[in-house]
Amino acid sequence: MLRRMSAIPGLSILLISGTHERAHYAFALAAGAAALGRRTSIFATNRGCFALETDWSGLDNATRDRTIRARGVAGFDDLRDACLELGVRLLACDAGLKSEDLSTATLLPAVQVTGIAAFLADSAESQIVTL
Repeated sequence: MLRRMSAIPGLSILLISGTHERAHYAFALAAGAAALGRRTSIFATNRGCFALETDWSGLDNATRDRTIRARGVAGFDDLRDACLELGVRLLACDAGLKSEDLSTATLLPAVQVTGIAAFLADSAESQIVTL
């Protein structure tokens, strides 16, 4: 049984990996935390930035999504939509975008481009998970 904490910490997810598996789990974790009322953000950098693009086919093994959906698991688009509906903040690292030669024009409209210092300051009262 889950116990409610009086002051629920936020959850900040640092997405470094550009694999579908880790990006999918980052969004699943974010959706779950936000559904529980936790202030939640995903900060993507380097290859993880591909998960914040409108067309996320640049993720390694992106075709895996079709397989997991066929098995009854929420797909990547479903999880991203849920995160947006639940108010999860989507943040892209400016240096990470540059490292991967990605344009801000390819990102989802809700994505905010920021730096690591701003992410850490914003996450001061949060748990940080790295994927």
